[in-house]
Amino acid sequence: MPEANQSKVAYFSMEIALEPAIPTYSGGLGVLAGDTLRSAADLGVPMAGVTLVHRRGYFRQRLDARGNQFEEEAQWKPEGLLEESSARASVEIDGREVHLRAWKYSIRGVISMGRRNTCAKSTRRSLKT
Repeated sequence: MPEANQSKVAYFSMEIALEPAIPTYSGGLGVLAGDTLRSAADLGVPMAGVTLVHRRGYFRQRLDARGNQFEEEAQWKPEGLLEESSARASVEIDGREVHLRAWKYSIRGVISMGRRNTCAKSTRRSLKT
């Protein structure tokens, strides 16, 4: 866990692949961003990822028996998978006021675990019986 006075890294990406149920990525850039954040969590690097959350606009692809591709809109509700923050902001874009809110998704690092050597002589003997 980082100390209170330790610097944090802010990682900005237009899309981040957090998990398949959160369709806010379309390919390589999003997968790379998600892998980067998971690696940082594994290493204990104090990092915050920042991206856009879209409710609509992404789709899932499927193929029929003949190999034809079809798209199905991927709808989801952030409320079901993300923790809503009370932070709010608004900005003016092209003469329109756009309201923003923040969501949180925590990525936990991998816990190191001891490994058992199943190739040890005593284990091999017990596996044969």
